[in-house]
Amino acid sequence: MERRYSWAESARAVEAATRAAQESTVEAEERTVAMAAERDAALTPPSPETLEFVRASLRRPDRAEAVATGRELLTRVGLEVPAESCVAVVGESGSGKTTLARCIVGLHRNWTGEIRFEGASLAASAGDRPKQLLRRVQYVFQNPYTSLNPRKTIGQIVAQPLEEYLRLGYRERSQRAVRALEDVSLGADFLSRYPDQLSGGERQRVAIARALVVEPDLLICDEVTSALDVSVQAVIVELLRGLQAEHNIAMIFITHNLALVRSIAQSVVVLRDGAVVESGPVGQVLDHPGDPYTARLMEDVPKLTAQGAQGSPAHGAAASEPAAP
Repeated sequence: MERRYSWAESARAVEAATRAAQESTVEAEERTVAMAAERDAALTPPSPETLEFVRASLRRPDRAEAVATGRELLTRVGLEVPAESCVAVVGESGSGKTTLARCIVGLHRNWTGEIRFEGASLAASAGDRPKQLLRRVQYVFQNPYTSLNPRKTIGQIVAQPLEEYLRLGYRERSQRAVRALEDVSLGADFLSRYPDQLSGGERQRVAIARALVVEPDLLICDEVTSALDVSVQAVIVELLRGLQAEHNIAMIFITHNLALVRSIAQSVVVLRDGAVVESGPVGQVLDHPGDPYTARLMEDVPKLTAQGAQGSPAHGAAASEPAAP
């Protein structure tokens, strides 16, 4: 019995040693593969542009004109959005800002040119793009009072993209909807509410949560503060800036309010009558505009100055503003 016991112990010892040697071999192979992947990643140059809008044009006929003689709404517009950065698109009403955004997201299809997303060309229409690509490019509409379905609860609204693009079950959709609402400083208490029970700022937060719940790579914000009170606009911009940094996403921020641009964007594109008149870093374009149109836009930005010596507001200050201490 003692000899059999010693033999069994020896057999188990040999088996354990063999298994340990095999595991060491596997671990060594895994380390080799990981090191090779890291080396390849280091040698592969990163793609700096998430989206590139290449010299595209859009034509739309006036009502009194035939299609063949349609007027041009965008004229050879070029735009680049580096990964994890924010590009502001500014200009007066009718300059083509929203038209440009809708071309990028695929809501307009009658345009010529090319849009490349991470190096791959996009189809003109959203209906011709794969769902995975639609998930990666999300859009926040201008008016929070019309962009949310009044017959659905907030929970249903935020969770709908998860069902559409990811086919998640009810439990996981609900959990991710709650996290998305918490990201925009709302929370689970809003799941059962309806849009008409929310303020304008809260509705826009819901719209932002709906866009971010599917974890996009590019977020297009189309005049998202224009329908909100001035006191709420700064809160929404600060929220977007924080979410962009937290989720590492690229953003196109469309606005006619140049006062907001410095708070969120790194570069800016100025549109006039559907054409780019100037683009570059925010500080360069806004502080030293190279085009008279940009300079005029900057002159129209409201400025608060100290009260004059005679007790009347200085030039550019609102008369209702209190005197500076």
